[in-house]
Amino acid sequence: MKYVLSVAVVVASLSSCKNEPVKQTYFPDAFSYSKTVKELNNVVMDNNFPPMIASRNYVYANIAAYECIAAGYPKQYQSLSGQINGFTNNVRPAAIPVDFEFASLLAFCKAGEAVTFPEGSMKEFVDSIKSTANANGMPDDMFDNSVAFADTIAKTVLAWSKKDKYAQLRSATKYTVQDIPGRWVPTPPMYSQAIEPHWAEMRTIGIDSAGQFKPPLPIPFNMDNKNGAYYKQVMDVKKSGDSLTPEQQHIAEFWDDLGNRLNVSGHVQFITKKFSPVGHWMNIVGIASQKAKADYAKTVYAYTLTAICVFDAFIQCWDEKFRSNTVRPETVINKYVDPNWRPYLQTPPFPEYTCGHSTISSSGAEALTHVYGDNFAYTDTSELEFGIKSRSFTSFRQAALENEMARFYGGIHFHPSCTVSTQYGKKVGNFIIDKLKMKIL
Repeated sequence: MKYVLSVAVVVASLSSCKNEPVKQTYFPDAFSYSKTVKELNNVVMDNNFPPMIASRNYVYANIAAYECIAAGYPKQYQSLSGQINGFTNNVRPAAIPVDFEFASLLAFCKAGEAVTFPEGSMKEFVDSIKSTANANGMPDDMFDNSVAFADTIAKTVLAWSKKDKYAQLRSATKYTVQDIPGRWVPTPPMYSQAIEPHWAEMRTIGIDSAGQFKPPLPIPFNMDNKNGAYYKQVMDVKKSGDSLTPEQQHIAEFWDDLGNRLNVSGHVQFITKKFSPVGHWMNIVGIASQKAKADYAKTVYAYTLTAICVFDAFIQCWDEKFRSNTVRPETVINKYVDPNWRPYLQTPPFPEYTCGHSTISSSGAEALTHVYGDNFAYTDTSELEFGIKSRSFTSFRQAALENEMARFYGGIHFHPSCTVSTQYGKKVGNFIIDKLKMKIL
């Protein structure tokens, strides 16, 4: 498939300061950046990566793009060098013609694919970006300078990415399944092993450590006391699942975002794909940026801050998931209440407490609220490509709260878990927002 980015040519006045790079762009339309993020989203989805690994692709790709923009607009945006854990960027553009928007697109693609995918995964799309630059008359020297600058920034980010422990965790020990009451075990229909049980060992980017925001202990497992809090939360899931309204079903489906759903019909089995929770929030960034009519630089900033908040929120969540190792509602209900009961959504393969989607949604919502403000009404059209109608929200925080209910309606989480997850995802997001000085006021 061929891709063409529609752009206009904008020539900025040359800076009179010899130490400041010349600014000129052939990519002023922020939508060109959103389309590039969506292309990575498609590649992530096609390659079946789980959500926490997907968050790694998005965060390094966006940081590479952001560093290009910060270099091009030093009076508006500040480099993340020295601000995020272990990252140093000493690359500074010379006073030669560079299209920093063009460079940001190239750096995004180079970092995004190289972090996880084989080289060339986005080659066709990159070729379309370069073709657009040439078709719109970008001078050869600017083209070459921009490509070289993008490569240098991407290599700097990729060198930093290699120290985050991802490679080492590819050979880490697998989760040990133990049939102990209250402890997580694989769930139907896939009965998959636990995904990324060591993800909490990944280097964080904005927060100090995986355990910086440690949530309270989950409600202790106890199915003997029918008046107790644990039994109540189990039965709440079953009762809700048995009486979902069409609206509640739509909410659950809208926020499902299970990348690989195994469908079983008799002897036939097949996988349906969706983007991950972080892919959904990357789409929301694009929708919000378009509605706000944000310029190119602000759009890149919004994506980058959100990607950092979501990445760290996954690490914080996984730290608790594999400390508490709590069983899913489906397992408990099948064993103690109704062996034939199934949740409305398919249960993902990792422990229940805390909820990953609610954690990252509230963290991402805080990032977008910081950039575009509270009471920012928008319609999320992300799910249309999967045949699920859109939903409208009065704010990003309202969307995060709906996500909290969606995981409960779906029957895959206890509601108290979702509530705690929303609270702690917000803590992660707010800490990062307060710590990072990206936009210069």
